[in-house]
Amino acid sequence: MIPRHPHRTEDCRAVSDILQRVGDKWTVLVVGKLGDGSMRFNELRHAIGGISQKMLTTTVRGLERDGFVTRTVFPTIPPRVEYELTDLGRELLVPVYALGEWARLNQRRVAEARMKFDAAVE
Repeated sequence: MIPRHPHRTEDCRAVSDILQRVGDKWTVLVVGKLGDGSMRFNELRHAIGGISQKMLTTTVRGLERDGFVTRTVFPTIPPRVEYELTDLGRELLVPVYALGEWARLNQRRVAEARMKFDAAVE
């Protein structure tokens, strides 16, 4: 059994705020791709696939604001911008990869549970 931590509402709110950032669909993919090294915006967009320019902009800005990503502008013509994980962002890779591995290992069980639930509801 996993030991439980004492429950404090203010701690839960702080944790919830961070989990909202790192738990959304696009953040996990962006962090995972940047785990391979720095990337330019369009490289990142193509590597992820299926993400709009607006959503990627929103995601990387949020990650930058929270200290997970740095944005570096190089003074070239046209300007070159690269994104990379900070130390905090690299630390985030550990639980992200662990959660991804757990999801891969349990995806069949989750699919079976969904089918069983859906059959019972119908």
